[in-house]
Formats: sequence, C-alpha cells, structure tokens
Amino acid sequence: MYTNLNLPENSARRVAKLMGNRFEFTVSGIAHDEGEKIIDAAIAEVRRIEDLLTTFHPQSQTNIVNENAGIKAVPVDREVFELIKRSIRISQLTDGAFDISYGSIDKSLWNFDVHMTSLPDAETARQSIRLINYRNIILDENACTVYLKEKGMRIGFGGIGKGYAAESARRLMKTMGAENGIVNAAGDLTTWGVRPDGQPWTIGIVDPNHTDKIFASVDGTDIAVATSGNYEKYAVIGGKKYSHTIDPRTGMPVSGIKSVTIICQNAELADALATPVTIMGIRVGLNLINQIRNIGCIIIDDHDRIYMSSNINVHEEIF
Repeated sequence: MYTNLNLPENSARRVAKLMGNRFEFTVSGIAHDEGEKIIDAAIAEVRRIEDLLTTFHPQSQTNIVNENAGIKAVPVDREVFELIKRSIRISQLTDGAFDISYGSIDKSLWNFDVHMTSLPDAETARQSIRLINYRNIILDENACTVYLKEKGMRIGFGGIGKGYAAESARRLMKTMGAENGIVNAAGDLTTWGVRPDGQPWTIGIVDPNHTDKIFASVDGTDIAVATSGNYEKYAVIGGKKYSHTIDPRTGMPVSGIKSVTIICQNAELADALATPVTIMGIRVGLNLINQIRNIGCIIIDDHDRIYMSSNINVHEEIF
C-alpha cells in the first residue's frame, strides 16, 4: 500500500520495525517536535499491544492462554478479551474462514518455498487442522477469562493484530492532537484528516504482478485499507500457484486469487476481512462484502481479472 506523501516542515514521519513488520507513522499540520512526541507515543502503544498478543514471548497473555489449553480458563486483560470476542464474531460472519485458533496447524506441512513440490494428501491436511475451531474458545464475560477446550489448541492474532495495533495508534495520535495522519502497518493502513495541501489522502493499491507499482487508488479520509495477497509467499506445484494462506476449514492452501483489498473505516476490520475473503473465493466473498454497509472490496484473480464490490469507487491506473 502506498500514499502520496510530500511532507512540509510542519509534519513528522518515522519508520519502525514492530510486531515483526514495517510500521510507518505520519502526522501533518503540526509542529515537527510535537509530531515526533506523538509518534514516540504511538510506537510505545504498538509495542504494548505486541507484548500482549505475541506468541514469541512465554509470558504474553496469548501464550499463557495457549499453555493452559484443555486445562483451565485464564484471566486476561479486558482489551485482549474484547479482541478475542470480536475475532469470534468475524469467524461467525465468515463461516470459519477467519479463525484465530489456527495456531495449532502443523507448520512443517506448509513451508512455501522452492522445496515444496507437492501438497499433503487430504487426510493429512484434515488432521493438521483438527484443533482449529473457534467454537472451542470459551469466554467468561464476568470473570474475563479465556479457555481453550482442547489440549493443544493455540490462538494467534496474525490475521487481525496489525490492524488492531494500527487502529489503536491512530486513536492515540488523534487524542494527542494530531488532526491529520497515517499509520501504515505493513500494508494495513489507516488515515485521518487530510494531506498537507488540504486534499484527501490518496491511497495506492499494489499491483500483485509488480509490487513496486500500483494498479488503482482511492481518495478519502478516515478510511482504512488492508490487502491480502499471494505475491509474497507461495508455492508453484504442477504449474499452479498456491497462496501461503491456508483454509482453516480444509487444511489446504487457497488458489485462484492474487490479492484481496478491503476498504472501510477501521483498520482492524479491514485486516480481519482480507484473508477470509481470499479463502471464501470471489463469488462468496463479494456476496458477503455486499451485505455489509460501508465496506468495499477489490479482488484480482490469477488471470488478472478485477472484481469489485457494488459500492467501490477507485481510480484505475494500470491494468
């Protein structure tokens, strides 16, 4: 995802590696020193969220929940509880195409590199996903606890965490006085206010065939955009390209779609919907998006055909 930035002196921008990804923070229409302080606070906020959600730290709340799968319910911060609750709603909405309990899948089956020359058989794939089931995430609203019913279950926030962090940083930056800005969390992007010239932000959508170019753009403010694509990690088997995205309902990688871009007003929601629409496929995915207000979708299939939801408004630039 790209934005057209030509920043004047009354602005600030910084790039930082957070949550294992490249985050870019931009504010404009504010004194540079003040903007730098606001970006400092935004980076600290993302790091705080990373500490809560990471699966790479044994003492994170996520890991403690996972370690107690099939054993006992674990108290968590209300913030984590509510994120899990929203994640389960997305699972219900997408009929399980989005599922944060994907963490138990056997990664050894899916390395998606030059050494991957065949797919596992259907039974092996089914066995690899036997613990993935959002219905077995049990929440206790009053006690604010999370219990994974099956031993070996694991939750993870790879499909929603960056969007949540970007949205949280945006809210904090606005509260601190940044009236115009962008948070770009490795392509999960949220904007507010206007560009330095007073015009709406222009967000470019990556061409999946040439990731240094864009094929379309959208103008707006207070919008969020997220893209899920097969152009960064994939395998070609028997002449067919398979995305690194695994369907949690079958255990098999998806094919047929190069990228899905979601445009809405919330980075968390955009992040959470991009991958399941990829899994659901063009017809079912667009049908879902067309039933939800204020959400747009652009899909590019393996033959470079472009499909758009009924309410989308973009400027086509390539293709």
